[in-house]
Amino acid sequence: MTDRSGTIFGNAMGAAVIRKAERAKASYLREFGDDSGKPLRLGARPVPALADLGVDELTVSEGESLAAGFDLRADERALVIGTIRMGFGHYRISMAIASAARARGLHPYWFDLHSFSGTSGGRIIAKLNDLYSMGSRWSQKYPLFNRLYWEPLNSEGFRKLSYNAVDQKVAEIMATPCGLLPKGVPYVATHAWPAQAALHAGLERVVNVIPDNWPMALHLSEGAIHCVQSPSAWQGYKLLRGMSGNDILKPMPPGSLQYTGHYIDHELVSNLEADTAARVSRLDGDEPLRVLLTIGGAGAQRELFKAVIERLLPAVRNGKACLLVNVGDHGDALDWLRQAVPALSSAVVHSNDWHGTKRFAEGASSGSVEGVHLFHDADIFAAVYATNLLMRASDLLVTKPSELAFYPIPKLHLRRVGGHEAWGAIRSAELGDGSVECGSTKETLAMLDLLLDDREGLALMNERILSAKRAGVYDGAYRAVDLASGRRENK
Repeated sequence: MTDRSGTIFGNAMGAAVIRKAERAKASYLREFGDDSGKPLRLGARPVPALADLGVDELTVSEGESLAAGFDLRADERALVIGTIRMGFGHYRISMAIASAARARGLHPYWFDLHSFSGTSGGRIIAKLNDLYSMGSRWSQKYPLFNRLYWEPLNSEGFRKLSYNAVDQKVAEIMATPCGLLPKGVPYVATHAWPAQAALHAGLERVVNVIPDNWPMALHLSEGAIHCVQSPSAWQGYKLLRGMSGNDILKPMPPGSLQYTGHYIDHELVSNLEADTAARVSRLDGDEPLRVLLTIGGAGAQRELFKAVIERLLPAVRNGKACLLVNVGDHGDALDWLRQAVPALSSAVVHSNDWHGTKRFAEGASSGSVEGVHLFHDADIFAAVYATNLLMRASDLLVTKPSELAFYPIPKLHLRRVGGHEAWGAIRSAELGDGSVECGSTKETLAMLDLLLDDREGLALMNERILSAKRAGVYDGAYRAVDLASGRRENK
């Protein structure tokens, strides 16, 4: 196993940083144990909610020999997607990669290190995910905590090259499940930890799909091909800009970083012109504005969602708007919303009915829809992918500027949860397919009123989406898949 903590892209880490990395690894080993010598078995099972994408989920179980497990080498079309459940973003990007892989004739396999609860790495990720979710919620509840700790951590703390050095050392513990995979299998990671773990396990064709538009060392995985969604992100990552204060660092070497464009599902890209034409037709016909509101995987911003919903309800009642709310797999959020906004008692609830949700989305794409619809599914795959289906039939997406900021639909950007998200809204606003980040509830409601009453803004966003499509801005998922599989053609 190659040490990747002492030197990062030719930049030597100090002795204190190396000791910190070693202490972090030792601490996690004491807490969660060392599973590198355990016999593990690889398995595979279908993912019903992602059947249309041809996805099978890889499983890891203890107590059986490797020889008795599923043999991935028998599938010449295999492409493994290394991911983790941390909010919804990494899952959604993974679905985009799976969709593009399917369109390229490959067989996508889901490989979630977080889900392997019997492994040391899986338990580490679960602990860190719980801490991140708690921080996200507290950042929205306690302004002082957000200003003094959460914003600086997410914009500058995660930016430091020393942070990557510690992560790389801890990722050595996460490598055990990756050792079950063929060394030459195409592997696309949608978080740095699965990328780092795969490289520590000796995988040879690793692509590291970077989600954020703000360059942070958190996302680096030396040895992989790194993909970014914007030219500005390429420049920042190439120079490792700001990752060691004001120091000028050695840059990332040639071939290690690629600008690909936005990571978008094949179903959305291939139908973009038709879906945009339908949006423009509804705007021209003065039909109810279909507003899709998504609640993120960390469950933050509840009071802001409440304010947006209450502002929209009069427009829903007079036929000016239609509201679709996806609470994901947060059943508690569904209960809270219905209690906090009594008027939602008359809303149509689509709960744990994946086939019904699909039928609704398909019908909405070709027909009319009105009122308020609430969507919930305890299955994480259905919970996340429901937004993708509903997106095609919606006119405006209301979301924080996370991974959804890069999707080809007009967007109203809520205030961020973590400083790094600010640059997703900046990218979208500059492209013209979304609004600026609305930093307060007052500004959010003003922007919402503007888009409801004066539809010139939505017309401009749709126009810019078509322009970006022609420029290949939304082809990033195809290009990431091509880098991993060795294909040279672009869509």
